[in-house]
Amino acid sequence: MNLVRCICFIWIAMAINFSVYFSNVEGRYHYHKSPKKDSSSNYVSKPPAYAPSNSPAGPSDQVEDQCTFDVTDFGAVGDGSTDDTDAFMSAWKAACAVDSGVLLAPADYTFTITSTVFSGPCKPGLVFQVDGVLMPPDGPDCWPKSDSVKQWLVFYRVSGMTLTGSGTIEGNGGQWWELPCKPHRGPHGSTLPGPCESPTLVRFFMSSKLVISGLRIQNSPQMHIKFDGCNEVRIEKLSIFSPALSPNTDGIHIENTKSVGIYNSVISNGDDCISIGTGCSDVDIENVICGPSHGISIGSLGVQNSQACVSNIAVKNVVIKNSDNGVRIKTWQGGMGSVSDISFENIQMENVKNCIILDQYYCLMKNCRNQTSAVHATNISYKNIKGTYDVRTPPIHFACSDTVPCTNITLSEVELLPEQGELVDDPFCWNAYGTQETLTIPPIDCLQDGEPETLTESVNYEC
Repeated sequence: MNLVRCICFIWIAMAINFSVYFSNVEGRYHYHKSPKKDSSSNYVSKPPAYAPSNSPAGPSDQVEDQCTFDVTDFGAVGDGSTDDTDAFMSAWKAACAVDSGVLLAPADYTFTITSTVFSGPCKPGLVFQVDGVLMPPDGPDCWPKSDSVKQWLVFYRVSGMTLTGSGTIEGNGGQWWELPCKPHRGPHGSTLPGPCESPTLVRFFMSSKLVISGLRIQNSPQMHIKFDGCNEVRIEKLSIFSPALSPNTDGIHIENTKSVGIYNSVISNGDDCISIGTGCSDVDIENVICGPSHGISIGSLGVQNSQACVSNIAVKNVVIKNSDNGVRIKTWQGGMGSVSDISFENIQMENVKNCIILDQYYCLMKNCRNQTSAVHATNISYKNIKGTYDVRTPPIHFACSDTVPCTNITLSEVELLPEQGELVDDPFCWNAYGTQETLTIPPIDCLQDGEPETLTESVNYEC
């Protein structure tokens, strides 16, 4: 029995003139009902090579040249309890093998699948479309013993793929958060010892030219979506939600990934809204609402005396509310490398602790020893940062290494007022050099003018 019917209409005359469209990413956008805002001009450096989502429609938008592989045709039940993993794998192999193939998880079904790696390479224009609900087994007790507990859905070595849809990826994270070794879960607020692995919900690994759009991703056991070793990634119109006290539930995490745009999304979770790890460059974040959360973070960098390199990051037109941090850079003592060319602009704070924080003494233990080397933080701009802060912590905190100062910090139009209570008038600076282009509120007089005379020659801060 033929489980899949592929209907492909080809207009020969158009194919002769525009065949290039059939193999590029633009063809993946024909599911959208309205054009998207063009954000490609906001990239700090060069944008990803694929076309922006509101480019004029090409022939691939007008020709139904895609083959749809509905997982229910492959035996998926979608009743919320049956294991549909095999059906998804079969549909993936079929969609992966054709140009512009679509794996469809249709609406009005709830599909359960176990930890799975969807591997490429695949034909161009692949779409993984979730219109229903997709979820893992419910908690660690239901997790198959043979499956990885570090990750659930993994997309490996795929290029030119879109993950999209009107549905929900549900993480069933509640029981994972209650594990006794999780932060804040021990008696009297302590953390109990022991292994504590929990799966990242969605991971892209060694992949390129990706588009992730439109989905709701919620209640992840750990990170909601992670990109590792990827290149040219566009993320837009995502809704990411988990409770404010859910531990380690970063919304979007990237590491060793370049040329990333994150746009027009809402993230509320129990850890960083967006976290940027080592090896990242050319990242543009714009029009994101963040909170409750731990804010937008670069780092932590340089753990266990490692080298970390992060550069060319722009965060613009963002709202951060009811969060433990606003915009944060955090590095460990003893690291090497640099974090450079960072821009935070047009950020609205609403009842945020540590609105602006650069912490080079990041440590998760007590009595961390001071070390000579450090990740060099330089060329960092804060412009038009306004709103309110929680008076329990100073709104501005620059704690830089004793031996490797932070350099070329620029402050302009920073106006932060207490949400409640009196103005905190003692922002903290240590070994931080830079310029105030305008007076700040609260006033900050601890930033040192100009540049330090020398950086320690023995410290390797170049990348």
